Amino acid sequence: MKLRLGVIGADDSLAIIESVMREFPEIEYLPIVYWKEEEILDLISPHVDEVDMWLFSGQVPYAMVSESGKVQVPMAYVPHLGASLYRTLLHLSHQLGIRVDEVSFDTFSPEELEHFMDEAGIAGGYKCLKHYEGAISADELADYHEQLWKAGKTKAAVTCLRTAEVELGRRGVPVHRVVPTRAGVISVIHMLLRTHEMLHFKDTQIAVQMMEIDPFRELAGGNFSTDEWQNAEIKTMEKLLRYAKHLQGSLKTAGPGRYVIFTTRGNLQEVTRDYETMPDLEELFGIRADLVTCGIGIGKTAYEAEIHGGAALLHAKERGTGNWMVFFDDKSVVGPLGRAEQITYRYDSEKLQELSQLTSLSVMTLAKLHSILKKRGSQEIHATELASYLQILPRSARRILIELESKGLAQVIREESPHPRGRPRKVYRIVWQSQL
Repeated sequence: MKLRLGVIGADDSLAIIESVMREFPEIEYLPIVYWKEEEILDLISPHVDEVDMWLFSGQVPYAMVSESGKVQVPMAYVPHLGASLYRTLLHLSHQLGIRVDEVSFDTFSPEELEHFMDEAGIAGGYKCLKHYEGAISADELADYHEQLWKAGKTKAAVTCLRTAEVELGRRGVPVHRVVPTRAGVISVIHMLLRTHEMLHFKDTQIAVQMMEIDPFRELAGGNFSTDEWQNAEIKTMEKLLRYAKHLQGSLKTAGPGRYVIFTTRGNLQEVTRDYETMPDLEELFGIRADLVTCGIGIGKTAYEAEIHGGAALLHAKERGTGNWMVFFDDKSVVGPLGRAEQITYRYDSEKLQELSQLTSLSVMTLAKLHSILKKRGSQEIHATELASYLQILPRSARRILIELESKGLAQVIREESPHPRGRPRKVYRIVWQSQL
């Protein structure tokens, strides 16, 4: 399967990248040239669904698209260090007689540039550098270089941004552009091809969907004959067969009300929107979502995927009918899908196993708590919040927090009174770092 690669860059950089692309018949590429940074998002928008990955000629267009959130596929950009910068400095030194300390730079981080100077054996190093994170405007870079040049502090500017080069040239500032080298482009393309192979392998991994469905709740009045029971089972099977066909998978029964669908990781990833939501089974296949409890297992073999699917189903059943959980081949668990309290956790950590031995809590409980805190971006939590995430009673959540406190893994930092007449609730800070 060919890699469909979108390539966007300034005119000079794009020409270099295109010359390299001709050497890779396994890549179908879509070249897009830009002249102003503000037009980049409009240029790529019509092609978001046409490519597997994006390659940018530099950091600024990459950062702009990344920050926009419009692209969900892998992205990369060609770095301007190494041979790219060597070539520019060689031209300045040998042809123009300009030293490194007489030049202003942009884009590079101080650590990158210092390391480069040390490797190149350039004594004294640089003096002027405009480093930035993410995107930046051509005018801002041009202002920086121009002010230094007009003040007599520099003799030339070295920029990585094509639009900044054009603007500096318009202002009469001596400017030299660092452009990608063929070797740099080739290195990034090989990395993208390896990533594409890895993603393709993941998409073709086996996925098993284990489902428990209670169709008998729909039978009128709860009184029904064995014929009606069998008829309900047949109707459920017919609906699931249509769903399995949609997944390009196969269906088998695993006992009354239990069904297993074998398909690929890529197909399930698509219908669950990257394991974020549940598919609309009722709208598409007439299956009531509140009757379905589901565990999805991912594995390198059908057996491994089935084992993981069973584990995921157990996790889902802990939360009650209508929940979906996913168990991946790296032992991480995600779910419940489509819920506000969705978290990702894993319980193969040696450190969590040590904490489990220290406390009376299971590794699974500790892993869930660790994931909840990470998702919240805070080490503070009270029992009601914890109960909501874990779908347990508040008194059970309090027991977890009290156990952690007794072992020095949590501290009560304050009390809150959400209701004037209610009992104050304790807010705990979970102290992981001292033990993990």
